[in-house]
Parts: sequence; structure tokens; C-alpha cells
Amino acid sequence: MAIEIARPGKYSLIVSSPVMPAAGTFGFGDSYRALLDYEKLGAIVTNPATIEPWRPAAGTRIIPLDAGVLVHTGLPNPGLAKVISQNRRVWAKLSVPVILHLVGASAPQVKQAITMIDDIDEIAAVELGLNDDIDRNAAVDLVTEAARMEKPLLARLPFYQCHQLAQPVADAGADALVLTAPPRGSARDPHSGRLVSGRVYGPLIKPMVLRLVGRLRRQLPDELPLIASGGIHSPQDARDYIDAGAIAVQVDTATWAQPKMLERIARDLGGWIATRQKDALPDEWNPDMTHTEAMQRRAT
Repeated sequence: MAIEIARPGKYSLIVSSPVMPAAGTFGFGDSYRALLDYEKLGAIVTNPATIEPWRPAAGTRIIPLDAGVLVHTGLPNPGLAKVISQNRRVWAKLSVPVILHLVGASAPQVKQAITMIDDIDEIAAVELGLNDDIDRNAAVDLVTEAARMEKPLLARLPFYQCHQLAQPVADAGADALVLTAPPRGSARDPHSGRLVSGRVYGPLIKPMVLRLVGRLRRQLPDELPLIASGGIHSPQDARDYIDAGAIAVQVDTATWAQPKMLERIARDLGGWIATRQKDALPDEWNPDMTHTEAMQRRAT
């Protein structure tokens, strides 16, 4: 299977599976090597990187919700130069493309970042994260600057501004849109009693993003790929997004709770999972079984 997840032009971004981890859930590439098979993923999206180092958020970072979790990490990273130097060898050994998630607060910062990134062969593409409170003009400026690089540019849109920013960002040069960044919310910390702000993750995000994907797919040019993210916890969740018009999906909290689920979703959508025979006994089949494994078991 070969899927081009960025519109034609520049260098192609072709993946073998339409499933990848979402930014902020997978580290910088090596965190889950012992837990799942990277080869079954379409690509790896890194944790967010910024030009200058960012420290972790102070205080409570995770608050459980009735149907999900609120997370506020502060996007800690050692700065773009160190992210590249510390992870470049790891990326070179990976069998799937690496998409660097870049956070740019200003056009000059983005210009500086793409100058550093464009010559790094181990980075296949850049995903530009747009701030939740960004206005249209600022978003266009950032994307216009980032689109000057040769590598494909994915733009991750903020949840509450998808409709306002999708077309202007596409016109500014984005090669694909990621819908969306997790919405922001607030919850009371049961330990300190204080209200904490952060991003909201969980199954209830999916119906809202699913509707966004369907509406924007009908409104935007067919050649502009849409990558969906939000509330994916099963292969069927991912397939719902594909049916709504997304060309690929990014999985977030399921990766934290059940790392193997990310691989299972990738296997399912990538055609790697064998169909269970109706007369198979429970110990003769499992949801992650490949066709090769099924054939070997029948042979013995």
C-alpha cells in the first residue's frame, strides 16, 4: 500500500499505512521501540519542538476526567538544535518517515527553524502547530514562511478555528491539513483544588472532529489531503475518519493507555491483520495476528 499524504509538489510524502501517532504522544522517535512494531506505522510524528528550549509546566499536569483526561505538559523540549542533534541517529535507523512537529511563535522563528530543518535528510516532513488563539493573518504568515522549504508541510489547525483557517492556510502553501489539535479546557485539580487549563483528550472528541472532517472535505479542494486526529481508540474509529474523507489518521491517548492499540489500528488499516476463520478456536487466533502467522499455525 502506498499513500501520498501531501499534495503533489516538492518532495512526495508517501506512507505504507494511513496510521501514525499524534504529536506529543510518541516522544522523539525511540520511546516505544520495545512496545510495538514501527514498521507497521505510516510515519512517526515527533513531540513538539521549539527554537528555544521550553521547560515542563509547573504544578499539576494531568487531571482525569469522566470521559478522558486533561493534560498540560508545557511542551518541554531542549530546543530545535538539540532535538535534531540528539535524535538524528535514531531517525536514520527508523524504517518509516519522520515528521517533525514544529511550534513557531513568529515568522522569524519559523524562518530560522526551516533553515535548520531543510538540510536534515532524516526529517521527511514538518508538521507546523498553530496556536489556539492565532488569528488568520498570523497563521497565513507562519505557513507562508514554512512553505518556503523543500520538504512537505503539514499544518495542524486549532480545534476552534478550523473553519476560519483551513482555506487561508491551504492557500498559503500547506501541503496537508491535520484536523485537529486537541481542544483546550479547564478542570479542577482534586488535590490542590485549583482550576487547571490544558488540552482535553478522550473518546468524546471524536464525534466533533469527525463532523469537522466531513464538512471540510466537502468544502476544500480534493487534492488537499486531510489527516484526522482526535478520540481514536479502535480500528473502527480510524475507519470512520477515512470514510468521512481523511486520507490518514493520527492516534493520541490510545498510544499512552495501550501502545499496542496503535499498532493494531495500523495493522488493520494497512491490511496486515488476518481475517479470523469462523471455526478458529480462541487459542488459534488473536486480533493482532498476521496472515503469515495464521498460515504457520495452520501448518502445525
